[in-house]
Amino acid sequence: MPRLGTSTLPGACFGAAPIAARALASGLGVAVARRGIFRPSDQQDFGRVAERVAAGNMALLGDAATDDAAQEKAYLRNAIACGALLTAGRHLVRGDETEPSQPMEYFVNCATAAASFTSFYLLLCGAGVGRCYDDALCLVDWQAAPRLFFHLATDHADFAEAEADLRQALTPEPPAMAACFRIPDHREGWARALEIIEAGAHARQRDTALWLDFSAIRPKGQPIRGLGGQPAPGPLPLLRALIALRDQVVLLGKAMPPWEQALRVDHLMAMAVRYGGVRRAARMAAKTWRDVDTPRFATGIILPGPVTATHAILVDAEFWARLAPAEAAAPAELSRHAQQVFMAATDAIHANGAPGFINTDQLTPSRPIDVDVRIGSAHYPMQEGAGMLRDIAIHAAGAPSRTITNPCGEVALPVTGGFCVVADFAPLLACPLPLAAITPGALPADLAQAWDERVLAALRLGVRFLIRVNRMAGIYAAETLAHNPIGIGPTGLHEWAWLRFGFGFDDLVHRTKSQPFWRFLAQAAETAKQEANRYAKSLGMAPPIAVTTIKPAGTTSLLFGLTAGAHLPPARHYLRWVQYHGQADDNAEVAALREAGYPQRRLGAAAQITLVGFPCTPLLVEFGIGDQLRTADQVSLAAQYHWLELLQQHWIGASQGHQISCTLRFDAHAVTPDALRSLIRRHQPELRAAALLPLRHDSTSAGAYMPEEPISSAAYEVLMARITAA
Repeated sequence: MPRLGTSTLPGACFGAAPIAARALASGLGVAVARRGIFRPSDQQDFGRVAERVAAGNMALLGDAATDDAAQEKAYLRNAIACGALLTAGRHLVRGDETEPSQPMEYFVNCATAAASFTSFYLLLCGAGVGRCYDDALCLVDWQAAPRLFFHLATDHADFAEAEADLRQALTPEPPAMAACFRIPDHREGWARALEIIEAGAHARQRDTALWLDFSAIRPKGQPIRGLGGQPAPGPLPLLRALIALRDQVVLLGKAMPPWEQALRVDHLMAMAVRYGGVRRAARMAAKTWRDVDTPRFATGIILPGPVTATHAILVDAEFWARLAPAEAAAPAELSRHAQQVFMAATDAIHANGAPGFINTDQLTPSRPIDVDVRIGSAHYPMQEGAGMLRDIAIHAAGAPSRTITNPCGEVALPVTGGFCVVADFAPLLACPLPLAAITPGALPADLAQAWDERVLAALRLGVRFLIRVNRMAGIYAAETLAHNPIGIGPTGLHEWAWLRFGFGFDDLVHRTKSQPFWRFLAQAAETAKQEANRYAKSLGMAPPIAVTTIKPAGTTSLLFGLTAGAHLPPARHYLRWVQYHGQADDNAEVAALREAGYPQRRLGAAAQITLVGFPCTPLLVEFGIGDQLRTADQVSLAAQYHWLELLQQHWIGASQGHQISCTLRFDAHAVTPDALRSLIRRHQPELRAAALLPLRHDSTSAGAYMPEEPISSAAYEVLMARITAA
């Protein structure tokens, strides 16, 4: 097995001369790149994407750049171009030489927030946001907000589209003595409007008036330069959200505890993000099992419109202990409460897959809460909300929940707010030969060594890439510099395990049989941590509090047809549904895909969203895995849990590791609620985090929309026969 070696500059095995980029997966991979990654200047060439991403990232060194920076840039470019290093989609979209002047929040996948306005701002920037709704941390009584008044000029281009109820809510002039705020036409302006309202509620300014003017916001459909020219949503989504906030929370807040008010506010504001062109809100709402309302939280709070957040219960070793039979026989009050939470949560999981469980006492060691830490940046300085954030930090210092996760659950972050940049590496795509030339598990020793060395080189390049991102300015820069969190993890694990080692899933969960795979994975994790610590030290930065993770890898895995992160292939044949904004008559890409034969349908009643189905079959089938293929609907829940336990042990490790984001699927007809409870009690205490999803014969899942829909071999063949290149 190759070792870390003595070279301080990794990546020479990828070469310095630009290589041709790996071809994207036909159909789906090309469509994903066209939909959200390629710029006109990329000319639909992934090599050009790799070039600008590497250039932007290396520019973050600034004065710290050394003589070998140009060489590392060349190695980095080639590692990305061949797919061995798959930076997160945020970097593929935004990365270029202007990166040093942009705020960090544009480049992070993972974030947490302690207030509604910071959550809203980060969602507008495209980050996923986790928030803790513990009683101890929800300090704002929204019923105490200022009296709200709204204005949109009658000559604004979108005024005519406003529904009658919106027009009735508008006032032409500010009331006497009202504070006035003309909302600027950018994401910081939108967030600032909510900051003023939330800070006013925290200061109990219910006797004051606030007049918000939406007239400066650009009309619907005008291009947003920062989103690649995608259409602006116009002022109406924000106007609707703030009117609903006033009517459904501020005026009715007396009937809700503060945590529920906050949950509803965040949902309403996320709805405004959801309508902003291709932007979508990704949120996680978490609550400690100890709060009295957690059983109700676990069953799900009915909110208007589509779901905007996943839910999770924050638990610990004491929670699981209080579910023991001895406690159930003669429960103390807290044990009885724990059992109520568990029953409510597991019933909801069996019905619809939520909430998940997060073992907060197993997450990366909690950072100490610094009540004086500065939140904000020159790009978005905290103003009215600064005092409120400090009050929340003071309460968080003594709260049971000080660390939570991002929405997908793969990164641990402080409840007071934090960032983590993440990336994937694809060990399969580090292969030095064409994949078609490899005999699964039967590699000559020199080829195996060369492949393994390229995997470790891509991994080392990846952690250096992420550490450089942490040098960017952002609203959580102080926390980021203090703890330097990054997260890197593998994707395409099953293809790599089969082609490199000759192991199928049944072999992988038999640890003794698949020892070479697990031994290399543990070595790779140690390599990542050593490189991260060494490189951070060379830049005068703190050692990363955490390095290893496994993220969902949804976008990046699709580019090259890989199984995503730790997930099993969804089926032998399936449709992968991708969302597009608009219908065929107003979206050229949707029209071209329909003409090429790809099936399409609307997302519910939302006419502005089209789902395009791409027929897929796992690469493992092409690699000749035959009857050793295991798909998510074939593997027992116990075996899926064991797979995650092995990954947590060998890749995440006991130190400097986050956790694994992986959705475990189970047959809701075959697994009864009692059987599900038994499995959760047995396995969940051993994992830091995991989500479950029930599958039913009468539908793809409990939800209204699932990205993957299994189809028969015959249906797959029919679709492939009619589809032409698009």
